[in-house]
Amino acid sequence: MGEQTAKVILLRHTPEPEELVAMSARLCYSPASIEEIAEGVSRKDQAEFIKKIMKMGHHTVLEHISFTYGIEGVSRSMLAQITRHRIASFSVQSQRYVGETTFQNKGGTFGFIVPERVRQLGEGAVKKFCSQMQQMQEWYDQWVELFGGGRSGYEDARFVLPNAAETKIIVTMNARELLHFFNLRCCNRAQWEIRAVANKMLELAKGAAPIIFGEAGPRCLSGPCPEGELSCGKAKEVRELYLGESSVNE
Repeated sequence: MGEQTAKVILLRHTPEPEELVAMSARLCYSPASIEEIAEGVSRKDQAEFIKKIMKMGHHTVLEHISFTYGIEGVSRSMLAQITRHRIASFSVQSQRYVGETTFQNKGGTFGFIVPERVRQLGEGAVKKFCSQMQQMQEWYDQWVELFGGGRSGYEDARFVLPNAAETKIIVTMNARELLHFFNLRCCNRAQWEIRAVANKMLELAKGAAPIIFGEAGPRCLSGPCPEGELSCGKAKEVRELYLGESSVNE
């Protein structure tokens, strides 16, 4: 398997997500029946109404729609970060039941992620890092054999595997939590791996619900950077990247 790169797929999402959000919001302010509201929403463009309720901060209606992603080619280190987002559901490939032996990897090493800072040091550093992964593979194989092989061996042999080891995840979040996730993880101060994954998740979410996620991204898109002295100092560039403009007040 060897070196892996991140891949993000939008597996499923609530059908007609923006229509459902508009329907839920209009219910809060209308004496009409649900059937009447549903019929009215389906007949009209709800874009301006959705923008209005989002600016009002009426975000509970966003919890009615959810998005499920498949993510692979990411590290166990990244897994530790994304699972800190508690309003989400996760399914993760198990190192107890899925082995990483050389036999299973066809003579190579387990899947792993090369950190950006290693790449910045050049080809020699990447080779050194890959060599270290090969050494860990050998240690892992030895422990699996000593523990009797198979699943009984995977459980404790995995303790010698690094944070760089690849994992695969399926994650579901509602739209409100996704907006919060993008606030934090699209920020330049987020760790590079989860930032790359978050940006890809955002791209896919925009395709499914362009009004809801049209201005989603790091918190500096809608006002001053909340990081204070720790700010990256690139608010203008960030706004141009995500919004195509830099007119938001610093």
